[in-house]
Amino acid sequence: MKIAVTRLAGKEARDAARCAAFGHACYSVHPLRSEIRQDVVSAFTGAVGREEFDCIFFTSALPAKILAPLLKNPPRVVAIGPETARELERCGIACETLPGFYSRDFVPYLGDWIKEKTIGLPRADVPNTPLIDAITGAGGIAREFRCYRLVPTNEPLDLDKADAILFTSAMSYKKAIWTPRPDLLVMAIGDITAEAMMYGGTLPAIVGDGSLEGTLAALNDYRGKIRIIR
Repeated sequence: MKIAVTRLAGKEARDAARCAAFGHACYSVHPLRSEIRQDVVSAFTGAVGREEFDCIFFTSALPAKILAPLLKNPPRVVAIGPETARELERCGIACETLPGFYSRDFVPYLGDWIKEKTIGLPRADVPNTPLIDAITGAGGIAREFRCYRLVPTNEPLDLDKADAILFTSAMSYKKAIWTPRPDLLVMAIGDITAEAMMYGGTLPAIVGDGSLEGTLAALNDYRGKIRIIR
């Protein structure tokens, strides 16, 4: 299948190879673009230099890509997934990778260690109240640095050549301008994205585990079941 994958420009570099490994082709569509907030980037890197954090949690690959080249001697670093970890390791930053693909996995991963620890959170300028509440509820101190904005492109997605569309975040669905088709298979990368889609009136046929690979595996499983039924 040819899959349109919602991405911020610059985040799609390995998508083609990852899709090909599952027997599919893909291309990127862009409902959102990123706008870096340099003042917040400077504030965050300054705080790292002053050793104000016990741990830094990167919740996506983009802040890792922006900040990793600027960080010297960071504290404990945790990445949300392998793509985020790859951006950090490319700049020589050792990191741990969560076993799951959601920020809700962060506090359980740290366990009791988080008590009285200050956690640096370089993120997009969107709320993540459950993550902040989880950190503070576990006795940690959350310090958010919203280092980039997500700005709608307001451009209709080019889906003419697509057999399927994969929404990779709730925001990418909410801000997308697109026209559903009866023959277009609609997919959500994970349950949070799926919830936003269903709330907006779109029922995804495929829901992944929060990763591209997990979604592609679910797609192939779905296609196999459809062939059996037919």
